[in-house]
Amino acid sequence: MGQEPADIHDMDPQLFQERVHSFEFWFEAVQGYLAGKTYGHTPDLKEEDLDEDEKDRLITVLCNYAVGETAALEGSSGLVGIAPNRNTKLFLATQVVDEGRHLEVLIHRLQDLGVRDAEAEIDRRGSPKLVEFRRRLLDLVASKDWEAAIFAQNVILEAMEFAVFRRHAEGADPVTREVLLGIIKDERRHIGFGENELGRRLQSAPHVRARLGEVRRELDPLVLASFDDVTEKIGLSRDERPELARSYLRAVERLGFTP
Repeated sequence: MGQEPADIHDMDPQLFQERVHSFEFWFEAVQGYLAGKTYGHTPDLKEEDLDEDEKDRLITVLCNYAVGETAALEGSSGLVGIAPNRNTKLFLATQVVDEGRHLEVLIHRLQDLGVRDAEAEIDRRGSPKLVEFRRRLLDLVASKDWEAAIFAQNVILEAMEFAVFRRHAEGADPVTREVLLGIIKDERRHIGFGENELGRRLQSAPHVRARLGEVRRELDPLVLASFDDVTEKIGLSRDERPELARSYLRAVERLGFTP
């Protein structure tokens, strides 16, 4: 067997797909930022003193993040069963692990902040629009609508989380920041998978674009309403909030979809 090229992007396309969808590649990707961490952050990282109002707002935000990560966990696990080939199943299996870890670290962060029953608190504080997004995503998975479900999860949901988490990390307390930065690194990989998978399918089946346009028109309002539910609580001024929405929209539009 020949030596692997120094730049993975110089590989034969088929070998590239096999490599980046493998558990081996996943392990190499995550170990650099998970080694030495406990529940997503350095164990001896000092907590910042938060007043009760700041803590309450952070708890609400983290509860909403947990709703999104639960949707991604349930969605990716369901997608394994309908994935079109083994390499895609392997990648989604790594994503299931990622999403499960994200949910775990968020729940542990809630516990650090004094939440005794994280499940109940997530149910109580979760944005109705985000809960509805989760329901619609899982409906797409249950109907075995592969392209629409991948679009909803690995493009729309992941782009939403990437935009919010990255902005939140800029002004978050040290522990929350480190947790979010670790999650963001995974989100980049998930978005890349979704864009690659759908990009190839759109080239061979252009009619799929119309179906994805329908999905976007249905889900965009839920995403943008969810932004409204959390942006104030992560400290964004009214002037900054439209830019966060634009960041999400740009990520989705990379596939050529316009509102």
